[in-house]
Amino acid sequence: MTVRSEAKALRPTDAFAALYAQVQQFYAHQMQLLDAGEAERWAATFTEDARFDVPTLPKPVHGRPGLVTAAQRSADALAEAGERHRHFIGMLDLTERPDGVLDVRAYTIVYASRIGGGCRVHRVCVCTDVLVRSGDELHVRTRMVTRDDFP
Repeated sequence: MTVRSEAKALRPTDAFAALYAQVQQFYAHQMQLLDAGEAERWAATFTEDARFDVPTLPKPVHGRPGLVTAAQRSADALAEAGERHRHFIGMLDLTERPDGVLDVRAYTIVYASRIGGGCRVHRVCVCTDVLVRSGDELHVRTRMVTRDDFP
């Protein structure tokens, strides 16, 4: 009996592994900016004309100025409530288009910590992004967030 291993076919190429690591680093940096309340620096990780669609906002946000406003409003509300949020993005499913644009679908868990109190899972979401390059940097062109607790 011959058993054929599929492992080699599943191994990413070195180029894909490097790209995947770059995308992971991008998200780590971006989410730490958001969690630190760095609204302008966080918004700068999006394209100038980005679209951000998340169910906690009444309508999608377009462009960096709107992203700064939304992120700052959220940071201010958390500070007033005495709470911190930490966004964890994982399980990235990454596809590179022929033109270099990246489609990324990832799971996002938001942890909430009451300052001086306990921690809890705040939200579980799916984040679907389109990432584009500007020189050596990645930027989000579109982000669609869905929540697991919403129908």
